[in-house]
Amino acid sequence: MRTSVTCVFVHGWAMNSAVWDECINRLPDWIKVVVVDLPGHGSMANVQADSLDDYVQALVPLVHQPVIWVGWSLGGLAVLRLAELYPQRVAAALLVATNPCFVRRADWPCAVDAKIFDQFADDLSQNQEKTIRRFLALQVKGLPDAMKVVRQLQTSIQSRGQATTQALGSGLRVLLETDLRQTIKLIECPLHWSLGGKDSLVPAALAQVLKQDYAQDNVVMNTAASHAPFISHHDDFIKQLLAVAEKQRCS
Repeated sequence: MRTSVTCVFVHGWAMNSAVWDECINRLPDWIKVVVVDLPGHGSMANVQADSLDDYVQALVPLVHQPVIWVGWSLGGLAVLRLAELYPQRVAAALLVATNPCFVRRADWPCAVDAKIFDQFADDLSQNQEKTIRRFLALQVKGLPDAMKVVRQLQTSIQSRGQATTQALGSGLRVLLETDLRQTIKLIECPLHWSLGGKDSLVPAALAQVLKQDYAQDNVVMNTAASHAPFISHHDDFIKQLLAVAEKQRCS
């Protein structure tokens, strides 16, 4: 009997756990899957969270042994923070389209301008539906099948319910304010990165910076992918995830 490996999947801003469905359906049965909705999202819409550590506290009770965590974008920040605070629960992490510091700073050019998140926050109070549509369009920018990916993301949102306005605002603040660059240096478990060359939210330059300045050896750059590689390029993503899981199973 083959040893099983548990993977916990954490979604990104404005989304919910349904975004992983197609990917999960393609995984072998020796991978045990745990999916979660972050506070204020999907099935957890009635749970409030105001900070990154609030997200972490929602994740902690899911497992009581070291497992593989797969975090996308905002979910990747939660996984990074979890690995720092609760290393005994993290065997390895796969960080998808995640930037340890999403907003550009004087010493951090490989990020987006703060004005983008400020604009989303302003628009959110005016028209939530339109703001999310704009965000989805930004996530698939540059893809030849952009509308197909957008429709899949929209279907995921609808299947488990839209995030609350409070949760969306809190999530934007987390993306705007969080800086986990030093955290990377403190984490002892293996970190794996899945980045997209066409990602308009996480610049491709991050890949080289992670390798050169943060000694990250497990950085995979899919030059054709955008912000949701597990949807637009699921075969490549699953190949990377299985490689991470096989390493864990053999360790």
